[in-house]
Amino acid sequence: MTQSKYLQVALQAAKAAESVVRRYWQQNVEVEIKADATPVTVADVETEKAIKAVILESFPDHGFYGEETGKTHPEAEFTWLVDPIDGTKSFVREYPFFSTQIALMQGDELILGVSSAPVFGEYAYAERGGGAFFKDKTARVSAITELPQATLSLGNLTTLAKKPIGWAGLATLVSQVNRTRGYGDFYHYHLLARGAIDLVIESDVNVLDIAALSVIVQEAGGVFTDLDNQPVGLDTTTVCAAASSELHQIARKRLGY
Repeated sequence: MTQSKYLQVALQAAKAAESVVRRYWQQNVEVEIKADATPVTVADVETEKAIKAVILESFPDHGFYGEETGKTHPEAEFTWLVDPIDGTKSFVREYPFFSTQIALMQGDELILGVSSAPVFGEYAYAERGGGAFFKDKTARVSAITELPQATLSLGNLTTLAKKPIGWAGLATLVSQVNRTRGYGDFYHYHLLARGAIDLVIESDVNVLDIAALSVIVQEAGGVFTDLDNQPVGLDTTTVCAAASSELHQIARKRLGY
């Protein structure tokens, strides 16, 4: 695969982020609570600054939307979506279920994604039309189309749990799939993209957490929308991601969508 300049820079930014993350990992960093009640540390802020510096050095006219530093150049054709440490709670409590998420949006379309979990030891990336890669090898979703053969992974479900129809539908799904796990965060999307699991459901996400992963799963041959079957955009808060259109349709129907 010939990598575009965009992907090359995104991967460089992920490497810069890794250097900062490893410097602060298991160093008992101080935690502050943001207005939205989520935690933030100096590691989050400095990691985002490192990513932003690499990207804007190469593309000074691009927009940037970061978890910690907000939006710049919102009118730009290209906008980078970045969560420097997706999984700050995991980072703070010193288990390696966190990652750096870097995506690029052109207009309203996501065209590139890099997902890097250096302490966990995984990374994946993709750009539109170029396929998906897991640790530099081609990633491909499974060929499973029926629930009895499928593995389901669940993430954040607070909103779904408050909807009787959706919660009952989820129970039906759980009873019909081959097995259910709660891998969560970046990990179940990596597993989906490389064909190790087959279906992911979440009802409470931030687009910065899943933008890059949506490109990776789609370029690996999977389906990735919100629960209303809409493409991922800046306002996305739910996920239905599947190895096949058949599983995707069945899952959404069971959940009442």
